[in-house]
Amino acid sequence: MKLGERVKAMLQNWLNIVPAVGQSVVLQEKLPREIEVLRSQLWYRGDAAELRQFFHQIGDGSGGFWASVPGKSGIRKIHSGLPAIIADTLAYIVYSDMDDIQVDGTAETEALEEIQEHMDFTQLVGSAIVEALITGDGAFKVSVDTALSPTPVVEFWGADRVSYDYARGILREVVFHSVHEAKNRTYHLEERYGIGYVDNILMDNSGHQVELACVPALAGIPPRVEFSGGYIMAVPLRFYDSKKYPNRGKSIFDGGKSDCFDALDEVISQWWDAIRAGRVTKYIPSDMIPRSPDDGSLQRVNSFGCEFIELAPSLGDERPSQIQVVQPDIKYDAFVSSYTNCLLMCLQGLVSPATLGIDVGKMQSADAQREKKDVTGNTRNTITAALEKALPELVSAVLKTYDNMQGKAPEEYEVSVDFGEYGAPDFDSRVETVGKASTYGIMSVETQVEELWGSSKDEAWKSSEVQRIMQEKGLADGSTSAVGDEFA
Repeated sequence: MKLGERVKAMLQNWLNIVPAVGQSVVLQEKLPREIEVLRSQLWYRGDAAELRQFFHQIGDGSGGFWASVPGKSGIRKIHSGLPAIIADTLAYIVYSDMDDIQVDGTAETEALEEIQEHMDFTQLVGSAIVEALITGDGAFKVSVDTALSPTPVVEFWGADRVSYDYARGILREVVFHSVHEAKNRTYHLEERYGIGYVDNILMDNSGHQVELACVPALAGIPPRVEFSGGYIMAVPLRFYDSKKYPNRGKSIFDGGKSDCFDALDEVISQWWDAIRAGRVTKYIPSDMIPRSPDDGSLQRVNSFGCEFIELAPSLGDERPSQIQVVQPDIKYDAFVSSYTNCLLMCLQGLVSPATLGIDVGKMQSADAQREKKDVTGNTRNTITAALEKALPELVSAVLKTYDNMQGKAPEEYEVSVDFGEYGAPDFDSRVETVGKASTYGIMSVETQVEELWGSSKDEAWKSSEVQRIMQEKGLADGSTSAVGDEFA
């Protein structure tokens, strides 16, 4: 026994310390990862019938609204559609503010423009953002199909169809999974994208590898394709790291958001059920009920029309028959409060209510509203940070693939992708700000033009605009007597 261990044992004996008994804890995951991805996709699809069927079948025992309410109950199950609104809004904020892709070199720029003629890059990025936010991650897949396009074809596959092979944190392969059917049999195709190669592996239901010719649509694809350039024809994309699954992404609908969406739908459904039950009810004496002029039968009652309850007619000295109208007192304030709290829980950490056009704080100050809007900015910055790393890799991989298609040795490309400033002021505000700065003599003509027009105009146009302003102010030689005289 070492000296330190003897001292420790002496102290334990002297203080009479009994070591803790070792324990093991076994936890069972609520849902496998594939079902979690499917749940996120169903939240985005927003079909109430699909949500009800899904939560009934998984039977997680959580007692949620969609899982607990019987399908044939009188409650009308309403879905808010909020998950789709969140994902679509965040994606639009990002891809609509994406500047042009910059590639060093004239020939490289022309090659990229030719590729973009056959591919809507903005739409591709927008759909990739939505898919990665919903499923957690995904990968851009670069392929060659001259029958469809003379340039590389780029697709984005979500987390439900992609897996990764990492070794000590370094990506080795991106695996794309697809299902094919032929002759009443189902096959699973794995396209393994590695550095300088693509392996196509087809397996049957039993997991045994078979020939690609078993599926007629895959008969012309070689089992292995090699190419030069030392790169992978696929680029992974994820915005948040999963704590449960290493090297995978996390959906914005995970982490308790699913329960929040479930609670919000419950509040909305109960609210409208109370409104339906709280319609005006008429109590009509039997001798005053409207009857059919043909056979004297009672008129049919429409649940959304004139609904009433029959009373016995007045007799003798009782008060005369009269119609009584009663309407229940619905606690609208309680429903509004519950709705607001559930809504804020759904949006917490993702997006500000003001970004979605929702006013939940009419009594709050403008400063508080701006602070809440910072949440959207933080989420946007997280997305753009991942895209600024992934998109240059994607563009470089596309250009190298295009070089291989032309029989040239792939080159190294310097690509940059920038995004504008979120929440930038409108043009009128910029004019006012720039005008004041010019009046105070703290901004040159070049800076004024740059601040006003930014990336919306090219450099040649902005240069001519600077010369025009200086000529109108008598400063065509470029010299100024004082900064700010241009707009004096």
